[in-house]
Formats: sequence, C-alpha cells, structure tokens
Amino acid sequence: MRHGKKDNHLGRTASHRSALLRNMASSLILHKRIETTLAKAKELKKYVEPILTRAKEDNTHNRRIIFSYIPEKDVVKELFSTIADKIADRPGGYTRIIKLGTRQGDAAEMCMMELVDFNETLLTSVEEKAAKTRRSRRGGKKGGATDAPVAETKAAAVIEEVTSEDSATAAADDIEVIEGIGPKIAEALAEAGVTTFAQLADMTPEAIQEIVSAAGIGSKSPATWPQQAALARDGKFDELKTWQDELNGGQE
Repeated sequence: MRHGKKDNHLGRTASHRSALLRNMASSLILHKRIETTLAKAKELKKYVEPILTRAKEDNTHNRRIIFSYIPEKDVVKELFSTIADKIADRPGGYTRIIKLGTRQGDAAEMCMMELVDFNETLLTSVEEKAAKTRRSRRGGKKGGATDAPVAETKAAAVIEEVTSEDSATAAADDIEVIEGIGPKIAEALAEAGVTTFAQLADMTPEAIQEIVSAAGIGSKSPATWPQQAALARDGKFDELKTWQDELNGGQE
C-alpha cells in the first residue's frame, strides 16, 4: 500500500522518473521556461526548488551536491553564474506554473513552467502599473471653485483626442504577429471585438481560451499572448522576436 505517499510516479520506473526530472530541470534552468504536462510540472517543482535554494550559496559542497542531481557542467555554470544572482533575495517560490488547457489527442492538462525572476515582461508591467497608480493619485483642491469646470472641460478634450487617435491606429494592428495566433484565431478574436494589441494585452489567458474554444479552434497556448501583445503595443518588436525564439526553443 502507498498510504501517505504523495509522490506521483508518472507511470515510470524509478530510474526513468529520475532521468525525466533531471532532463526537465536542465531545460528549465537553461531556457528559463518550458511547456509540459501539469503532472510533470508539479513533480518538477518539488525536484528543482531545493536545488535552486542550495545554489544561492556558492561553495564547493553545494556545487558537488547539485552536480549529483544534474551532472551537466553547462547547467551548473548557468545556475551559479546567472540564476543565483537573480533569486538571491527571494525566500523560495522560484517557479510559476501557468495552466494552458488540455492537449489535443489525449486531453492531458498542459501548462507552462517558468522561473519567476526571468519573466521580464511581467515584472516590467507590474512596475509600470504600480508607477501609474502613484501618479494618478490626486491631492486636495488647490484652485478656486471657478477653476473646476475649466479643468473638467480640458480633461474631456484630452480624452476625446486620445480616443480618436487610438481608434485611428487600431486598424493597423496585425494580431497574427503573436506567436500561436493564426488567421482563424485572429478572425475569431475579431468577431469577439479583439482587434488591437492593447485589447489583447488587457485580456486574461482564460478569457482568450474561451473565445478560441467557442470558435472550435485548437491552439498552442494563450498564456503568453497578453504579454506578447503588450510588447507589440509598446513597439518592442525586437524584444518580442527574442522572446518568441526562447518560447520555441524551450518546449519540453
């Protein structure tokens, strides 16, 4: 009996399971994110997070221990040279699991697993939102009562100008530059009213998945589409291309 034993054997022998986790941990450390099944990701999280904790202190003993789990020099070098500096101030929780829906064929639950501190797009968007919140706070009334109608009129004029500019440039957005979005998915999003990078960036992966599923279209994974759209909205197409290359190279 396996009372109280919470480990998922993943339908493999002990040696096969160990090799699987070792290879997935190597891919995660080198590529910073991988796409795999939810069951494998949960087991990988328990396997790799203690290794990352030990890598925060660089000494011979820790290097030997980690090398016994992952006997690859390139991985150990990347772990102690790049990743250790990023996670130095984080007290655990180094990885994030993002569900991507089910896989066609066997309906397995898919997900993307990534290192939290290496998602620069998400970290930048969080900082920008915090900064905008601070800037939008108002103080008390400093002008007289006669200044309020004038200020409201100017604000309304500015809002109308911004709205008109946004509507003029909205038709120029090509959503198909997002990795994973083809003509059929773009058409389904357009029918749902999503035609610009800004609109796609403000949506959640779950909402996008509902639109795509309702149209009866199979897709790769909408988890990264809002972040890709945010880069395209800001005109950062070089960063978008670099990230798309990483996504294509880091699939497991």
